[in-house]
Amino acid sequence: MLAAYVAKTSATDPFAGLVIGERPAPESREHWTTVDVAAASLNHHDLWSLRGVGLPDALLPMILGTDAAGTTADGRRVLVHGVIGADGHGVGPTERRSLLSERYPGTLAQQVSVPTANLLDVPDGLDLTVAACLPTAWLTAYSLLFRACDLRPGDSVLVQGAGGGVASAAIVLGVAAGLEVFATSRSAAKRERATALGAAALEPGARLPRRVDGVVETVGRATWRHSVSSVRPGGTVAVAGATTGDPDAAELTRIFFQEIRVQGVTMGTRDDLAALAAFVARTGIEPPIAEVLPLADAERGLRALDAGDHFGKIVLQP
Repeated sequence: MLAAYVAKTSATDPFAGLVIGERPAPESREHWTTVDVAAASLNHHDLWSLRGVGLPDALLPMILGTDAAGTTADGRRVLVHGVIGADGHGVGPTERRSLLSERYPGTLAQQVSVPTANLLDVPDGLDLTVAACLPTAWLTAYSLLFRACDLRPGDSVLVQGAGGGVASAAIVLGVAAGLEVFATSRSAAKRERATALGAAALEPGARLPRRVDGVVETVGRATWRHSVSSVRPGGTVAVAGATTGDPDAAELTRIFFQEIRVQGVTMGTRDDLAALAAFVARTGIEPPIAEVLPLADAERGLRALDAGDHFGKIVLQP
């Protein structure tokens, strides 16, 4: 089967080890199901894997990808939850948690095999290309807003770094849920897109009209001080990444004096994913999709993701 996989990793030239070529189809395995992939979306996790972060040479070659939607042999339309081993289904009770493409082959292929318990039915009316955008970035955004920050309609949130998958998802979900959403970006074009999605868009570091109830933080060093200074006393800064690295200063004095809560997030549970898919289907909202490409053009999509000039998700279709 055709797949996009890592043959070797490189911290300095991540695309040197990327191969688009044939890999063995998944073998039948008890308590696992093979899915014919209809669509798979890209995430920064794929770029980290190419650089060798969390992917040792002993596990190479490894098919990339954590997100997918497709069909099973009996025609069931399914959404893949990419967290493996969180509660033992299909892999044994002592299995440590991992994501697809870390210990088991990922979704950037014509087929992927996952524990059967990791499959969710795609709600009626939800397109598989849209569904494929949900399991990593959108699930993370959902967890940041509604689990970590515990936001409710009428609350306010600051989303740092508008344009990336998690940030754009947080904007769309927040607006649909009745939140007042502020968003920052260095790019005027991305600020315009954020405004079109219903956010009040600002330049990085700009003073907000008032402090917010929560902050969605995926940028790190470049925005951390602004995040901590923009949240109200007792509010939450929810963190799911640090694309610019760790902050030079943790701002601990402000954090303890203002009683600010800092909460880390890594994706979410299958129940969270089911709730997210139902929310998307019922409200009719759709993930901003920057580009849909054939699987054979995976390198083009990954390079676009690495450049960071896009707004929304990049999707591959086998």
